[in-house]
Amino acid sequence: MMFATAALVSSLALTACGGGSDPLDTSTSDSGSGSSGDSITVGSANFPENVLLAEIYAGALEAKGVKVSKKLNIGSREAYIPGLEDGSIDLLPEYSGNLLSYLDNKATAVSSDEVYAALPAALPEGLTVLDQSTAEDKDVVTVTKETAAKYSLKSIGDMKGKNLVLGGPPEWKTRPTGVPGFKKNYGVEFKEFKSLDAGGPLTVAALKNGTVDAADVFSTDPTITENGWVTLEDPENQFAAQNVVPIINKEKASDAVSAALNAVSAKLTTENLTSMMGEVNLDQKEPADVAKEFLSSNGLS
Repeated sequence: MMFATAALVSSLALTACGGGSDPLDTSTSDSGSGSSGDSITVGSANFPENVLLAEIYAGALEAKGVKVSKKLNIGSREAYIPGLEDGSIDLLPEYSGNLLSYLDNKATAVSSDEVYAALPAALPEGLTVLDQSTAEDKDVVTVTKETAAKYSLKSIGDMKGKNLVLGGPPEWKTRPTGVPGFKKNYGVEFKEFKSLDAGGPLTVAALKNGTVDAADVFSTDPTITENGWVTLEDPENQFAAQNVVPIINKEKASDAVSAALNAVSAKLTTENLTSMMGEVNLDQKEPADVAKEFLSSNGLS
């Protein structure tokens, strides 16, 4: 993800994505007594898929009587990892490869199992990851069908020497999975990098209207198929495996909390995550409502 998903223009933008959730939403719900030690603050990054996953985690915990509060749309890892470290949030859905790359820019793990095995040693003290799901959402460099044909683009390396404009989240300017990585791994330099959002409405609009030639769009984004866009192959594995995984404060990872979240991971797949994102992005359903449907249909509520 590595460590990130997308929305239509009518979806909310960078600091307020999530189909209607307010930035830094601190709403609290209590569906049961729970123990004081089981009170959990669930956070999310600032894009719709992560908000959806946070709502799923929150709902699964509430179903087990855990008191839950939510702080949604916090921002990028630069914003929420410190929150996990200082205890202002306890739990957040993450993407294994991008998380590892963020924590250790020298990490070489690529496969799902390798990345997951490397995470514990890279995590800040006091944090842990629970079971990872098979659901994967990777950053993919995406171009329109016309651009792919014009420049004969099949893989990222084919962009070398083409003088193209790249669009992506602001952090891509310096992250190893962004602009520096394209130069290091493929020798690709761009005419310009435009700071947009994390695979959200700004990115989708820029690719549609030709403001950028290539963009970071998440692999579960239904707008890729809807628009007939082309995702470029990544033979050098700039983007490692990006399995969805809960990252949590160790002190809050009780047996009951861990079991509830691991049950969610056991049911999450790339297919059902992509389907749910279609409901959020294309059908304009609220992430909280889609989360409830997922939990109910999978016996988790």
